[in-house]
Parts: sequence; C-alpha cells; structure tokens
Amino acid sequence: MNSEELRTIQQNRSLHLLFRKIAVVLNEAGYDVRKTTEVMKEGIELPWSDILVKELLWRFCQKAIYNKHSTTKLKKQEEIDMIYMTLTRFLGERLGIEMPPFPSLEELEETNKP
Repeated sequence: MNSEELRTIQQNRSLHLLFRKIAVVLNEAGYDVRKTTEVMKEGIELPWSDILVKELLWRFCQKAIYNKHSTTKLKKQEEIDMIYMTLTRFLGERLGIEMPPFPSLEELEETNKP
C-alpha cells in the first residue's frame, strides 16, 4: 500500500472533528458510554468525548472490518467510508441516533481558525 492510498492529514483532522460531533450528539441524546457499549454495566456513567468515540466505536468497527488498529493505516476513501457507513447504520438502527455528516473541508478550515 503506498502513501497515496492512506488517509490524509486533512482526513485525520476531519475524523477527529467527526468524533467530537458524534460525542456531542450522543451526549445530547442521553447516551453515555455505559449505555451505548454496555462495557461498563456496573461502572460509572461517562460522558462521550471524541477520544471515547474513536477508541470504543470507530476503532471497534475499524478492527472488525479491516483488522487495523491505527486510523493512519486506513485507505483514504473506501475504508473510511465503510467504517462511517457501518457506524451510521449501527447508531441509527440500534440507538435511533442520526450520525452527523462527515465534516467538509470548509467546516474543518472554519473550526481551525484562530
């Protein structure tokens, strides 16, 4: 796999912006980490963050579909799209949560202005 096939820095930044947006949507809907993943059945309720979305939701799908641990190893288009679609379907069908749209370049640039 050559470097042209791997996700770009902008895609990485977009992924992390997406993780933040998902965290907001899940938190606003009242879905804490325990409720969503059932990992912490008797644990403390934790609010979602971009890091938790990445580690518990995105990476779970990523490993299950592509057996890749790092987002840096994802192919630009098809792999990121497949994980996004899988997570969109899961959140919609199982939790009734509408996945935020993948951040556009314009939105990404706007969030990074000083």
